[in-house]
Amino acid sequence: MRISRKHFLASVGCIVLVSGFSFSYPAAVLAADSAPATTDQKGAAPVQFDPQLYQTTVDRGVDYLLKKGEADDGSYSAQISPAVTAICVDALLRSGRSPDDPAIAKSLKYLEGFVQPDGGIYRPDSAIQNYETSISIMCFAEANKDGRYKDLIKAAENYVKSIQWGADGKTDDSALQYGGAGYGRTKTRPDLSNTSFLLDALQAAGAEANDEAVQRALVFVSRCQNLENKYNTTPFAGKINDGGFYYTPCDDGQSPAGKTEDGGLRSYGSMTYAGLKSMIFAGLTPEDERVKAALDWVKKHYDLSRNPGMDQKGLYYYYHTMAKALSELKSDTFTDDKGVAHAWKAELLQELAKRQQDTGAWVNSANRFDEGDRNLVTSYALLSLSYCKPAGAK
Repeated sequence: MRISRKHFLASVGCIVLVSGFSFSYPAAVLAADSAPATTDQKGAAPVQFDPQLYQTTVDRGVDYLLKKGEADDGSYSAQISPAVTAICVDALLRSGRSPDDPAIAKSLKYLEGFVQPDGGIYRPDSAIQNYETSISIMCFAEANKDGRYKDLIKAAENYVKSIQWGADGKTDDSALQYGGAGYGRTKTRPDLSNTSFLLDALQAAGAEANDEAVQRALVFVSRCQNLENKYNTTPFAGKINDGGFYYTPCDDGQSPAGKTEDGGLRSYGSMTYAGLKSMIFAGLTPEDERVKAALDWVKKHYDLSRNPGMDQKGLYYYYHTMAKALSELKSDTFTDDKGVAHAWKAELLQELAKRQQDTGAWVNSANRFDEGDRNLVTSYALLSLSYCKPAGAK
């Protein structure tokens, strides 16, 4: 059964009964800085959200990007991809900067230089056109408050839809690739990370849950879950069956978290949160078995010290997907499987503030997925914090 995201939030209280979470949804969602502190069952000291720490942490990260991260042409880490510039600008905009700020405007102009005749936004020689275009859509959508990028966003949306598996009618919905998105222009192997970026881009562009591309993507997302059911009949579905998500069932299945002896694909944190937020956007109800199972996995693996299943690898990508997924549930607290009630926004703020360097930047010493790049990781941190933003913050 699928319903709108509005109805998901109205009925998400059912999760308390069916998955063991203790979410609280007042009539008006509490602002993070006025949310009650939470305490575990043993009476440990409550975690309070500190608005001053939030603003100081964000301001230091913003200052780093603008003063030390941005190149003269407006780019950030251009040697990696223009997508890094898009992520940085998106983070700056979500941290309170205006698209008319000279430094931001220069970066946006730099990104406009990658708009292609087919509507995509990517480097001409790029092998990761879907990734670069999807990230750019999110950036331009954040800068589009006055509609200045409306046509650019629509053309880019049409492009990423056109390269989704199944969009051309040539891929049967029984194929493992159906509904997925890969890195490149041609039908490259799809994975949950790129499919999640596609869905984020479609959401930013204004697509609704019932959009055909969104519903195609849901088919693929469901096949990336360790849950044997009518939506997932892949060879991997029942081998672990813990409700978490992995990278892709295609090409004999892949998970950076590894495989079990019988070929099961291990679940891990960043992909499980990516799967959860994707299902919510696609309109699944809290009663849906896929949502229940994903939430149960999150309840068992709530952790801010590591990316569950991956340790420090991909940690800041994990923080971002975690924050976005939890923000979709419209609650400042939830209870894990040990009965500990977490004020997740306050806890995430404390963790990121602790990890911030003296320069204001963040970096991951486990340099995988380009997380040795300070511009990229600082942007992930700022994006994560944007979902913790207290009322009145700029």
